[in-house]
Amino acid sequence: MPKLIDAALPESKSIENRLLIMKALAGVPFAASNPGECDDTAVLRRALTCDCRDCRIDIGAAGTAMRFLTAYFAAKPDARITLDGSPRMRRRPIRILVDALRSCGADIDYEAEEGFPPLHIAGKTLRSILPLDVQGDISSQYISALMMIAPCMETGLAIRLSGAVVSTPYIEMTAALMRKFGARLDINYNEIRVDGTGYKPAAIDSEKDWSAASYWYELKSLLPESEIRLHGLRADSVQGDKRIDEIFRLFGVDTVFDNDGATLKIGNFPRVKSFALDLTKQPDLAQTIAVAACLNGIPYRLTGLSTLKIKETDRIEALKSQLLKLGFIVESDADCSLSWDGKRISPENMPEIETFDDHRMAMAFAPAALRFPKIKICNPEVVAKSYPSFWQELSKAGFKMEEEWKQL
Repeated sequence: MPKLIDAALPESKSIENRLLIMKALAGVPFAASNPGECDDTAVLRRALTCDCRDCRIDIGAAGTAMRFLTAYFAAKPDARITLDGSPRMRRRPIRILVDALRSCGADIDYEAEEGFPPLHIAGKTLRSILPLDVQGDISSQYISALMMIAPCMETGLAIRLSGAVVSTPYIEMTAALMRKFGARLDINYNEIRVDGTGYKPAAIDSEKDWSAASYWYELKSLLPESEIRLHGLRADSVQGDKRIDEIFRLFGVDTVFDNDGATLKIGNFPRVKSFALDLTKQPDLAQTIAVAACLNGIPYRLTGLSTLKIKETDRIEALKSQLLKLGFIVESDADCSLSWDGKRISPENMPEIETFDDHRMAMAFAPAALRFPKIKICNPEVVAKSYPSFWQELSKAGFKMEEEWKQL
């Protein structure tokens, strides 16, 4: 492997998706396509630039698009659309968001099973006099979706969150971006108040994606002799997944920032012998951390993973089944924790990693090629959901790949 690996990162999917919704609400024009962007953002962009009168929109497996567009079209007068998606998307719950929107006057009907897409939406001006009670322990995207349309509601919106709020950095990101578009809002623990004063046009730059950077941290933990350069990463990022730089200090990885990004090096501090982490605020990092810890032989316990059950796949069960192919006996509890105490069995000779149409499964397991040269990643194209150039970047880093086999 080269001594210096130079890796290009995609734009932050979380920021880009929010910016598109806010631009649409603020009347800021944008192109119907942007070559090179990830599938999730491309789907959202196409939906926002389509003729929204009597049309059916297939958002595929883009869960963020489903949630954000449900709120957006519900609050868009004269919109008449049906939102549909992949078979897995039709099994991902959306009742909490739909119920919240209906309480604001939204006209939304289920096409088939109650509580799940497809959705028939007839847009209208929404209003809510009383505070809106929303569960905070299911998905922060429901909350972000409501927050983003609130400035365009006649009355604004007060949201009262119940339960343990998950992925709070994403709510804070939404609020920070809304303020840049001129929205007025306050967040006080479990209550969010947004004034109905609308948005103002603004030009805002995105950031490189810290979630995508996590896979390079995993690689660095397995490549002590190489330094990895990640252009465009910001130390002052609004992304919650920036916590990965702190977490991978447990693996002995140090992050050195400069004006152009970050360099990953081995620090002058030891790696831990075991660790426990609460990932309630950063659940998308779970796969990277779980696989990296196993590959580095570091026992762990991860908690705060309840939302992983309703992602692209059941990520807890997916991690357990695929790590077992590599010989790692990973356990889970009823509280959705994930742990490995060091127990191992003989790995499969030619392990085939199922991705279950989950981009993060593919990217989290790719570095395992450094320990298992005959590993195969099934359906590698799923990385296009968030990091279209991932395999090309791995190739530049020295990984040798064939059409069927991803191997070092």
